[in-house]
Amino acid sequence: MSEQITIRRLRPDDAPIITREEILQGWRRASEEKYRLRLWDQEAGRCIALAAEYDGAVAGYINVYPSCKAGPFAHGLYPEIVDFGVLEKFRRRGVGSRLMDTAEKIAAHYADTVFLGVGLHSGYGSAQRMYVKRGYIPDGSGVWYGNTPCTPYENYCIDDDLILYFYKKLR
Repeated sequence: MSEQITIRRLRPDDAPIITREEILQGWRRASEEKYRLRLWDQEAGRCIALAAEYDGAVAGYINVYPSCKAGPFAHGLYPEIVDFGVLEKFRRRGVGSRLMDTAEKIAAHYADTVFLGVGLHSGYGSAQRMYVKRGYIPDGSGVWYGNTPCTPYENYCIDDDLILYFYKKLR
């Protein structure tokens, strides 16, 4: 199965393909802009933006920021995996595992620990399960909304900005 999967750098022509597929999946906030941002960050040397192909079709994406400047690890000492996704029609074929394996190998070149944030609504359920199975554990800073830790007993919108951070020791 893995011979059908290729991991490569994200390219400008991937953005409209991925965005179109996300819209077909019902993702209300799908936009080419986030992929253009990742490409711009990659060009500036701030991240490694990757795409997965399954039998030649774009199937997923992931980004590694070697020195994160946001969230609980904003001190920039650890790499962060950002914006990981596998298009629904390619799920359960090993694409996500290959993307994560590659991202973790890249992150291990920068530090012994990697972290990531995951949304808390049901749309992130498969990612939440995958991260736990791969050995990620909550970092202990609690739930965040955007780039700010949530205040206990306050109300927050359950959207893509409500996240929990996890980390994993790589070595």
